[in-house]
Amino acid sequence: MYLVDCSNCRTPLQLPPGATSIRCAICQAVTQIASHPRSLPQAPPPWPPAAPPPYHGAPPPVAGRKKAVICGISYKYSRYELKGCINDAKCMKHLLINRFNFPESDILMLTEEENDPYRIPTGQNIRMAMAWLVAGCRPGDSLVFHFSGHGSQQRNYTGDEADGYDETLCPLDFETNGMIVDDEINDTLVRPLPPGVRLHAIIDACHSGTALDLPFLCRMNSSGQYVWEDHRPRSGRWKGTSGGEAISFSGCDDHQTSADTSALSKVTSTGAMTFCFIQAIEQGQASTYGSMLNAMRAAIRNTGGGGGGGGAVTALLTMLLTGGSGGGLKQEPQLTANEPFDVYAKPFIL
Repeated sequence: MYLVDCSNCRTPLQLPPGATSIRCAICQAVTQIASHPRSLPQAPPPWPPAAPPPYHGAPPPVAGRKKAVICGISYKYSRYELKGCINDAKCMKHLLINRFNFPESDILMLTEEENDPYRIPTGQNIRMAMAWLVAGCRPGDSLVFHFSGHGSQQRNYTGDEADGYDETLCPLDFETNGMIVDDEINDTLVRPLPPGVRLHAIIDACHSGTALDLPFLCRMNSSGQYVWEDHRPRSGRWKGTSGGEAISFSGCDDHQTSADTSALSKVTSTGAMTFCFIQAIEQGQASTYGSMLNAMRAAIRNTGGGGGGGGAVTALLTMLLTGGSGGGLKQEPQLTANEPFDVYAKPFIL
């Protein structure tokens, strides 16, 4: 990849190998390549030299490869402890392997249960895992980033956020080493995606509606009608991809919190959003992105309704989410993307 400046607005653009021109996504101007562009600065190696496979000595990327980073943090022995997040990570890994044929060797798990020090979900390890996920990606690749843990917000001073706050993910060591801000997640996971590469993020955390800072949010009502909200920063900073596709499901809107079902039931512990995401797939309700989002929202909103035909699974979900009260949860899963699309026509594919 090479870096060229837009001939009109001077925005740096990533030029695919062999291309002789490129269109700027900001001002739409076409820049003809008359001379050899400058190379992009080399990224640092994803891990220290002592890091184990798959970070060193891995085979070259193969087109059509499926890769995933799955992060579940319990914050054990702290006042922020969560009970369901490691279960979420294990369930997501099982889903990707058995339902979507992701090779286990290409799924990187970060939890406190890992023996490898590079797979403990500290801020540095999560950042390196995100860099590993997109490194060397090629057309046909399918990437998944799943995070189950605490999310938060912090004041934004650049004017890029409509509500004045950046969304954040909280690593295991966030109290000492800080949080991972949505701008950084966007820079690492979203912007590098070249044409033909597809990224799905599943973020089960509080304040996670726009955790990837994607430009468009699907605002859907209880009847399933929707509009795409334009969340592009007023500063003009580009938040999209380099031609690839990025779509994120998140547990709630930016101003909401996401439930850990351990707070509601002693039967088991999972994140409500991850549970509903997996349930929608297993029950055949995920043919399109619209049907998936509707199914997740209905499961959380109407947990006390009954009559859904879901049998024992739906009964268990009801018990988990309400503790038998039938009151539902005050969170609404969200869908964001790098570009708007017809959510009821686009097939859901991982």
